[in-house]
Amino acid sequence: MRRAFTVAVAALLVLAAGVAPAAAASGSAAGAAQADCSFPVTSTDATGTEVTVEERPERITTLSPSAAQTMWELGAESQVVGVTKYATYLEGADSRTNVSGAGQSYASVESVVSTESDLVIAPNVVPNSTVEQLREAGQTVYKMEFATSVDDIYDKTELFGELTGNCEAASETVASMRDRISTVREAVENSDRPRVFASQGGGWTPGSGTFIGNMVELAGGTNVAAEANISGYGQISEEVIVTQDPEWIVQIGQFGTYPQTEAYNGTYAVQNDQILTVTSENVSQPAPRVVNAVVKMAEAFHPEAYAEANATTTVETTTSETTTELETTVEPTTVEPTETTTEAAMQEETTTAADDSSGGVPGFGVPAAVFALAGAALLARRR
Repeated sequence: MRRAFTVAVAALLVLAAGVAPAAAASGSAAGAAQADCSFPVTSTDATGTEVTVEERPERITTLSPSAAQTMWELGAESQVVGVTKYATYLEGADSRTNVSGAGQSYASVESVVSTESDLVIAPNVVPNSTVEQLREAGQTVYKMEFATSVDDIYDKTELFGELTGNCEAASETVASMRDRISTVREAVENSDRPRVFASQGGGWTPGSGTFIGNMVELAGGTNVAAEANISGYGQISEEVIVTQDPEWIVQIGQFGTYPQTEAYNGTYAVQNDQILTVTSENVSQPAPRVVNAVVKMAEAFHPEAYAEANATTTVETTTSETTTELETTVEPTTVEPTETTTEAAMQEETTTAADDSSGGVPGFGVPAAVFALAGAALLARRR
């Protein structure tokens, strides 16, 4: 649960973690000048287009579960009128217009237009051609940049606040995220880093340059895929698994089961039952709930150190609350939910478009996840 904390304690935690305060860390193009959520606001999106939002948007359509999750975390779900089918794990999302396209397409242009939205927020994986079709139909569309780290997710959350008129909620959300990550940093700072294999199923894994790989590192682990020079999302060979001999295997959701082969079964992780499954919506979507997964991994990799750091933070916070009135209350964190959606929804955000979009790394697509569950061959594909 997020907790009430003093401004003084928050500042100390940020300094101890060696990170910048949330307001200074925002990398959005709109910048600090829009901290008060004044409109119009203009920012350059992933297509290189200067997008201007003239007034606070009262009707917003999100084309990805991560965008929807961010709006829910900001307490701004009342502004959302359209979502994709993979966002229905969010409470009340099933009452919004489903704008998903047929088959594997991300959105139906006709359905999006029917929502009569003031702003459409698209993830990096939506093709530029779809974005252009929506713009030609009169829609104001902002395409988000590809996230490669948790810092990028902080920035995206702040940008969401600026574009949607929820700056204060975004700043509070990011401050809470940073607070929890600070506790993790303190816990793992002087601890040995176990070798970790993050399993997306079928040998697929996030390597360097991915926000999931960064999450493993923040939690105090060493990402064996990055150590094996895998960049982006790709498959890792069994020979590398044997060589790297991961001490932990983190399974990403119900489809992230590691391959039941001799190579994997011989690893330290399997031999010592050090297998951790994290809920997909907390790790595969670049949105605020990634912090839940970082904390869960840190607790597993470094249980004693994390418990000690968390206890210290709690004591300091309680003590400070009795000596100062400069208190800020942050909205409670959503408890990690039960797996309620298919893996296709979760992996939507870890695939990068390559057709006519801004480029990216090989992704782990929806069909690959389904084939992994069935035990069939996984095929790398670029969108």
